[in-house]
Amino acid sequence: MDARGGLAEQFSSRQPRVRQRRPCCTRRHRAATCAVIDQAAKQPKHAAGPERLRAASPAPVALLLQTRATGRNRMVMAGASVASSSRHVASCSALRRSGATAPRRVALKPCAVAAPDAATRPSPTIVNGQVLHSATKDQLDVVAGMDQFAKDNILPILKPSGKCWQPQDFLPAPESPDFLDHVHELRERTKLVPDEYLVCLVGDMITEEALPTYMAMLNTIDGVRDETGAAPTPWGQWTRQWVAEENRHGDLMNKYCWLSGRVDMRQIELTIQNLIGSGMDPKTENNPYLGFIYTSFQERATKVSHGNTARMAAEYGDEVLGKVCGAIAADESRHEIAYTRIVDEFFRVDPNNAMVSFAEMMRKQIVMPAHLMDDGKHGILNGGRNLFSDFSEVAERIGVYQASDYCDIMEHLIERWNVEQIQGLNGDAAQAQEYLMKLPSRFRKLSERAAARKAKARPANVQFSWIFNREVAV
Repeated sequence: MDARGGLAEQFSSRQPRVRQRRPCCTRRHRAATCAVIDQAAKQPKHAAGPERLRAASPAPVALLLQTRATGRNRMVMAGASVASSSRHVASCSALRRSGATAPRRVALKPCAVAAPDAATRPSPTIVNGQVLHSATKDQLDVVAGMDQFAKDNILPILKPSGKCWQPQDFLPAPESPDFLDHVHELRERTKLVPDEYLVCLVGDMITEEALPTYMAMLNTIDGVRDETGAAPTPWGQWTRQWVAEENRHGDLMNKYCWLSGRVDMRQIELTIQNLIGSGMDPKTENNPYLGFIYTSFQERATKVSHGNTARMAAEYGDEVLGKVCGAIAADESRHEIAYTRIVDEFFRVDPNNAMVSFAEMMRKQIVMPAHLMDDGKHGILNGGRNLFSDFSEVAERIGVYQASDYCDIMEHLIERWNVEQIQGLNGDAAQAQEYLMKLPSRFRKLSERAAARKAKARPANVQFSWIFNREVAV
């Protein structure tokens, strides 16, 4: 007997159900409803359908009509109507057995249930275990009042397109008769670049190429999303032009890697497609406070990473690649200024919510944008290992981006937003402030212990499909 046997026996041993006739009062009620509908057909044709029924019907049909207002009304009314009908049927059956006359049914008066306004809805919302739309009405009001601030302090950070560098400024000109000679020079320079550096360069490039994901992320944030795709609001302008500036980064790195001949471009392109298709979950909850704290941290982290690859490229002898990474790092630095200014204003206008939000993002920890990258081969080549984790380990080992950089960024933002000096906070915000001030030292201790363990451990050799399955120590 299988696991379902006991249950099956219970059902097989039951006696067949005998269908019982419905009480006469139910048949009378159904007949009355049909009569109402027939009577409605005789109403003037200029009356709307629902109005014709209301004019002809007693309460039960009118009650059903009024439940069209909202889905919540329908559920409330239906539940009340079913419960009332059940009680009425039971009452009529008892009276019929006693020979008494059934009392006249009293109609329920529907209660109006208004749909919650988007700005005042209960928060947060939980969908599939994810927190959404956690911003309070007060927080959204703060953001709504920041349009002029964004015009005066955020949009000027953007550069006119004519004054921005373009990828072609760093690449061999294909129309030049010396194009092939310049490509040969580029390839000779990149021969000196070690594989572990290439892994970091490619990982950074793939991260930059997933730009559609980051635009989508900004447009999930309540209060600042671009509602039309071409909204003239300062927030809409910022998002589109920020994306336009960022778009040059992936283009330049991609073309440089392609010309170098050192990397497997098909595997890289596959990884980019997979990453964009997977998206990301920064755990910002559609909340502008959390969202802009995240971008403030992330832009600085990206600046640090590109700055380190720029320095290393020059050390390896590829000065042009050093300039490429340096130009990208400079853009990230400008963008960091914009996002930190937004959070500056949150702390100035609403220090309590800003402090709590900052602490909340630090508790969650900042998720790197490319944490879902997958080339379709890394796990197969390396016994189930995770591609992003191994890429991060290589970056940590050679000094492109380390745990100490994470701690440095945390300390920088705490100092930038003057966290320690803010006074007059409420209870939750004061606790968040205390937590934030202790956090960097805790992280440093953890990172130092982790570094000590890694120093004692034997490094593993891992194959990366990006460099034609060559091995790199992690």
